[in-house]
Amino acid sequence: MLPRDFALLLLICLVWASNFIVSRLVVADMQIPPLFFSAARLVVVLLAVCPWIFPVPRPLWRTLLVGVLMGAGSFGLVTVGLMTATPSSTAVVVQLGVPITTLFSVLLLGERIGWQRGVGIAMAFAGAITVMFDPSGFTFSVGLLFVLASAFSTSLGAVMIKQMTGVQPLQFQAWIALSSVLPLAVVSAVFERDQVQLASQSGWAFVAAVAYTALGVSVFGHTLYFVLIRKYEANLIASLTLMCPLLGIGLGVLITGDHFDMRMGVGTVVVLVGVLLIFMAPSRMRAV
Repeated sequence: MLPRDFALLLLICLVWASNFIVSRLVVADMQIPPLFFSAARLVVVLLAVCPWIFPVPRPLWRTLLVGVLMGAGSFGLVTVGLMTATPSSTAVVVQLGVPITTLFSVLLLGERIGWQRGVGIAMAFAGAITVMFDPSGFTFSVGLLFVLASAFSTSLGAVMIKQMTGVQPLQFQAWIALSSVLPLAVVSAVFERDQVQLASQSGWAFVAAVAYTALGVSVFGHTLYFVLIRKYEANLIASLTLMCPLLGIGLGVLITGDHFDMRMGVGTVVVLVGVLLIFMAPSRMRAV
């Protein structure tokens, strides 16, 4: 990989990791309702990429479903989780999207899991349970359960994308936003209160957070990631994105003062080794 492209991928991972920090500050410190924040973020994404809405991807029902899964499901659930979960633990648990995507690929795409991927999946889930489990209260973190649900939603959407052809990255961004803004807005109106008042009280800090997560994380980060995926082997890029949870942990400890003990450290290492095994394993498609 060219040093310039590695530096670009490192920047992408840093932007993605900072997303957990910014979102946590919005929903915990500013006390902005998480679904309202997610809807506002996707409105800005939609405005930025609306020229790429057309032509309408087909089939439309699949496009809308993928959009809801990867927009409202992904952003909405992880933002709800960050109300109580720390950014560092969130950065680890979202890595479960890799083994979950592998399992969905078996169910929906007919892929086979070799021993290496099987071991990786088992390690990733075992490590995540170690991070999520609170030994003092013998309970799972409720916030991290929402993060896990977000990983399921994102993974299902990612596998369904594989069954679609001819859709460009910015076009996907446009339809993710278009599909998710209304559901998020409706659910926020029903279950959340004082959204506009709280956003107004936060002022430019809230505006900056929405702009950063929408333009920096979604439009900039995800679009350039797709560019690199097309330029290099997917396994290489996916393996290097393991820098993201490590950066997320570092930023969480430094900026939001996250507690990160030996138990979470061991769980993190187990998750990352498991994810790396999945990335490096050869893909096996079932014969048709």
